[in-house]
Amino acid sequence: MSAVKDLYELGDMPPLGEVPKNMHAFLVRQDRFGEPKTAWQREVIPTPELKPDDVLVYVMATGINYNNVWAALGYPVDVIADRQKKGEPEDFHAGGSDCSGIVWQVGSAVTDVKVGDEVVVHSGWWEPDDPWVLSGRDPMLASSTRIWGYQTNYGSYCQFARAQSHQIQKKPKHLTWEEAGCYLLCASTAYRMLMGWTPNTIEEGDAVLVWGAAGGLGSLALQITAAQGGKPVAVISDEDKRQFCLDKGAAGVINRNDFSHWGPMPDTTTQEWGEWMKGARGFGKAIWEALGERKSPKIVFEHPGEATLPTSDFVCDTGGMVVICAGTTGYNVTMDLRYHWMMQKRFQGSHLSNDEQAAAVNQLVIDRKIDPCLSATYSFDEIGYAHQLMHDNKHPYGNMACLVNATEKGQGAN
Repeated sequence: MSAVKDLYELGDMPPLGEVPKNMHAFLVRQDRFGEPKTAWQREVIPTPELKPDDVLVYVMATGINYNNVWAALGYPVDVIADRQKKGEPEDFHAGGSDCSGIVWQVGSAVTDVKVGDEVVVHSGWWEPDDPWVLSGRDPMLASSTRIWGYQTNYGSYCQFARAQSHQIQKKPKHLTWEEAGCYLLCASTAYRMLMGWTPNTIEEGDAVLVWGAAGGLGSLALQITAAQGGKPVAVISDEDKRQFCLDKGAAGVINRNDFSHWGPMPDTTTQEWGEWMKGARGFGKAIWEALGERKSPKIVFEHPGEATLPTSDFVCDTGGMVVICAGTTGYNVTMDLRYHWMMQKRFQGSHLSNDEQAAAVNQLVIDRKIDPCLSATYSFDEIGYAHQLMHDNKHPYGNMACLVNATEKGQGAN
């Protein structure tokens, strides 16, 4: 019997289940926080050991997400220092929150997946012994919940990624490795936002306003809404994105650059508020025109935050919900509370997804009701470059992927 090698090159697949001592990974270290293109660098590190509930995935391809732009910058949180405060010894961050691959090793307590399974990984991570989780309540509300590959180490920018067994979902057989590796973080986040907050979930014919509709999150929200029988209205910032959104199920498209009232809402006693209200009403009318009927959104799918939330809350229908998962334009928000309470609207925060929600949206992909919206595929050594594109807002529509052990595009589809 031959000895286990210390290190394999990417794409040089070891015998199934053989785990080398070391692996290739893209890392951020504190002394190079800054521009993603230089903060992310390829290194060789020890392959992580598993806890009883963990699995090791031989990563074929990884998605690129904005959370690891933040990790590169070391802002607003130094994720390395944050984990060290909790007792973790590593002085690096090996990121990545989306991937496709093959189960390569399982922990002693794992019974629901097996070595050799072709899988995708969702990014909801929590402590197995968390009392909230053990009580059977929604794990996403547990105090120990983390974003895998951002708040935890050894994510998908590794030759071998360590995850918890409950994160594992079946790889859709019809997808290539790069298609399968790019969608589940955005898809599961969008699904929870749209289908996780009863009674404000999509029903047949419901209007849903989707901000940033050509992005990774928004393009999946369009498709989820359409798959559930809703009528998504896409908001874009560039006319070049219009047809893309229509192709992904949008019932209509609005260019936000046709309006100029964005930003914090002015004081309601000032003349500026009157101008703002004129813009907000005009935007609401544009929604009706996009739908071809006088219908306001039952759900507003939010993530810009500061610049758009005053308008989002205003145009949301009576008894409807504004659901938000980020604040890409800022965190300090304003709204006219009169319209909020008198029309009994809901303002709901949402984050990642639990196992059931991840499985539900993954099934929509398996059933070919949702396309991953793969926009571009890069090599493993272009991980820093891909993050830089995202940092500079120059990334292509949809979701980007980088190959890891799948060293050629187009592999993995059956």
